[in-house]
Amino acid sequence: MRFAARTDKGVVRELNEDSFNIIYDYPGVPPTFIIADGMGGHNSGEVASKMAVDIVSSQIKQYAEKLADEENVLSSISQILAKANKDIYTMSRIQGKNFGMGTTVIVAVALNNKFFIAHVGDSRVYVIRDGQIRQITTDHSFIEELIRMGSLTREEAENHPSRNIITRALGCAGEVEIDTYSCEMLNDDVFILCTDGLTNMVSEDEIQDVVLESEDPDAACLELIGRANRYGGEDNITVIIIDMKSSKN
Repeated sequence: MRFAARTDKGVVRELNEDSFNIIYDYPGVPPTFIIADGMGGHNSGEVASKMAVDIVSSQIKQYAEKLADEENVLSSISQILAKANKDIYTMSRIQGKNFGMGTTVIVAVALNNKFFIAHVGDSRVYVIRDGQIRQITTDHSFIEELIRMGSLTREEAENHPSRNIITRALGCAGEVEIDTYSCEMLNDDVFILCTDGLTNMVSEDEIQDVVLESEDPDAACLELIGRANRYGGEDNITVIIIDMKSSKN
């Protein structure tokens, strides 16, 4: 397993309200990848995303024993996200610059050649397998609801004016519904975690091509961020790439 992560504020935004962390080589804790995209006025998105990543990172270490058991991984990371949600919600209720803040979040744990994922919002996890990219997570967004109802096609959604409206986030209510997924991690798989600052600017086909053509995960992250910025850089961009190949042929 090789991995890399990069973040950039983009061209338009003044601040980077994305946050991420990778927990690796911590005693008893399987490799864990965390990404969050904050939202809210007066820079409070930065507070929300950092809170989410900090809380999850701390709790992951406390849950080390449960995370070592495949049967408990998804329930454990869901409990961790529920706690993060309550803490962010409590902070967001305080009148002031953080009022109404929230954040998307993805937590992905690699254990025994399986990937265990919990997520809220429209940040995404992809896998490239057999040369084809596939989105694992389902966006919690207004656009995704329209697509599911048959009111909108994927092609129409790409430039829809409401494409950034999300239907779930941490910190927006006392409780939040958390989606979980698990999948195999095969030898040639490449996993991508990213915020919508990437996917709103760079197509899935182009993401696939960049990752497959890059020398290593870090080069792929840099190239993807560079392209997102060249195409407008309308939002903060964060990318984590996990390559299950030990080396390029």
